[in-house]
Amino acid sequence: MTLLAHLQTGITTVARCWKLTRADGAVLGFTDHDRDLTFDGVTFRADTGLSARAVEASAGLAVDNSEAMGALVDAGLTEADIMAGRYDGAEVALWEVNWESPDQRRLAFRGTLGEITRAGGAFRAELRGLTEALGQARGRVFQPQCGAVLGDAACGFDLGAPGFRAEVAAEVIEAAHSFAFGALAGFSERWFAFGRLEVLDGPAAGLSGVIRSDRTGPDGLRRVELWQGLALLPRPGDLLRLEAGCDKRAETCRFKFDNFLNFRGFPHIPREDWVLGYPRAGALNDGGPLRGEGA
Repeated sequence: MTLLAHLQTGITTVARCWKLTRADGAVLGFTDHDRDLTFDGVTFRADTGLSARAVEASAGLAVDNSEAMGALVDAGLTEADIMAGRYDGAEVALWEVNWESPDQRRLAFRGTLGEITRAGGAFRAELRGLTEALGQARGRVFQPQCGAVLGDAACGFDLGAPGFRAEVAAEVIEAAHSFAFGALAGFSERWFAFGRLEVLDGPAAGLSGVIRSDRTGPDGLRRVELWQGLALLPRPGDLLRLEAGCDKRAETCRFKFDNFLNFRGFPHIPREDWVLGYPRAGALNDGGPLRGEGA
């Protein structure tokens, strides 16, 4: 019997089951039934109090939306994991299942987790449908700066090359966004600016942030500051990885990384003030670039 045939009987035993797949590969299952259910190799736990509003779906390109709500419990979703961003963008699959016969089920929703809020030992998570991706920008942008991410397929640079990565123990943790080190031998000041800091072990393992500045302070300590603080603080002695930064300029690509052949910007594109240029009497009007008033 199919789930549709079961629903047509008029007396149903249907529950919802949620499967979350995080970016790190961890898979968790939850259900609003009063006992655990298992199918597709996943156990859907019943002790989370998970529930959801009705999923709104449409035949057009409008984003399907809903909300999932539940309790924060040690066996499932924890506040520490949510604060650390481990569920940001996690894949979500919602099943309607006959709990007496779990092979009778249908996939009712597939998408990702959006904004998650926490209050009073509970959480509320926004669900985003598959059409959400259609609203993201695609293609290249014509701009002087490089449009690639350092180390990605378009850039082609190997960040594992000697001199472009350092693994050091956390020494002085001044704040969630500021770290100080006694020395970073072999790396000039600002070498890691616009790069990435990643925590390799400890409770904050896997968290990372973009480096805003890398400088030596008056006390002789090398300070690395992030644009946004880490959700969980590393402990002194935890291993951190610092990766060289790129400010997207053609000069940096050429002289710092020797990677100008892969530069993905347009360094010779005219600036916006070119529209102010016009031919003037007494000027050299030879078909070359025109300059605006006062240029």
